[in-house]
Formats: sequence, C-alpha cells, structure tokens
Amino acid sequence: MTGTTPDPSGYAAAYPVEAADPHCLGPDASAELLRGASWTRFAVVGDSLAEGLGDPLPGYRFASWADRVAEALRAVNSGLAYANLGVRGLTAAQVRAGQEDAAARFAPDLLCVVCGGNDLLLPGFSPAVLEKELDLLLSRLAAEGTTVFTYALSDVARAVPELRGGPLDAGVAVLNDVTRAVAARHGALVVEMHGHPASGDRDLYSADLVHFSARGHAVAAAATLRALAAGVLAQPGACRPDSYGSA
Repeated sequence: MTGTTPDPSGYAAAYPVEAADPHCLGPDASAELLRGASWTRFAVVGDSLAEGLGDPLPGYRFASWADRVAEALRAVNSGLAYANLGVRGLTAAQVRAGQEDAAARFAPDLLCVVCGGNDLLLPGFSPAVLEKELDLLLSRLAAEGTTVFTYALSDVARAVPELRGGPLDAGVAVLNDVTRAVAARHGALVVEMHGHPASGDRDLYSADLVHFSARGHAVAAAATLRALAAGVLAQPGACRPDSYGSA
C-alpha cells in the first residue's frame, strides 16, 4: 500500500476529506512536529499491520501508516533510508526468524516492531510464549541509540458493538497488555491506538475489521508522529546528532 507523496501546497485540494480530518496531519503539520529530528535510518518489522494492508477510502490518500511516517521523516531529512520488512500472515516467531537479521543489518536508529496479531489465531495461543518471542526480538534490535516504538492496537469493538466481549475483543486486549509489558522492559514507545478518539469510527477499518482503511492508516501515522514528538523529541537532547551520531 503506497501512494504519491503529496505536494504540501496542493494537499488540501487533492485530499479534502483527509485534510479536514482532525485526527490526521498534513505535510506541513507533520514536518513541524518532527522539527529537530535527526533519525536517518527507519525500519519496520512485523506482520500485515507493518506491511500496510488496507482498503482505500474516498477522500483519503492511499498510503500506509509506515510510508506516511517515512515521508514525514524524509521531509526533514532528505537522506533518510527506509526499509519495511513487514510480511502479512506471520506470527511473532516467524517475524523474528525471517526479519530479525535483515533489520539488524540495516542498523536503524528508528525502528517499529508490530506483530502478535496472528498468534491470537493459533490453537492453544499462549500470551507467555508471545511475550518471550517479543522479548527476544527487541533484545536483538533495541540497540543503544535506537528509538523503538510499537502499537497498542485499536479496539475495533467500539466501532462494531457486536464484537464486544468476543474472541477478537478479548484477544486484542491480551495482545496489548503483552506488548506494553515488553515495551516497558526495553524502553520502547507505545503508540496507543487503543482508546484513540477515532477508534470507534467504522471507517477507520477495512472490510475485514482487522486492518486499517486508508483513513485508519492516516490516523495511525498522525498518532505515531505525535507520539514521537511528545515522547522522544520533547526530551532534552533527544534524537540530536550529539546523542545519536550519523548512521
């Protein structure tokens, strides 16, 4: 899922619905949030949420959250290197086996890890096993000088009430608890999509009620940039050349 980087001067005309959405960010606002950022190598590892699957939606640019974040970063650092290793359908163990080495070789100074959703579908799903896999993955990739972030997934049951109390609702809550615990141990930032003001909007999701729609990707990208700005860039000396160096 990719799209053409919008011209800031024509963004509102090209995507009027997105431009008017209070939960989204246009190019100018994104660049302002990232002012002072010096990340030079951005990598994404994980499953279909990392890869960026989703349905188009009229009025919104058809681009994944990760591509949008990379575009925003490139607007303040034209030399940004970006690698999205995400592959749909993978469990956390498969992500670790298939993407860990490539991500380590890429040597990112900004890294997103998002996986675990497919583990929920396994017979005999074990939160403890998932937690161990995520711990192993972050132990390898959360190197000194690397900003790591992940996601607490949206509560789709707010948008589809018949899902409340069901397996998907309960599974997402468990996955988010595991993700938050692992992130805390490794100093990773959690982008909280669960409880996001837009998470109760049906058009945030694709028809499968699992992946984001084009709007969902735009909202998730905005939430990511806001979280990075508040949780990392707002810290004195954070993400500056004197603390990260050049990659």
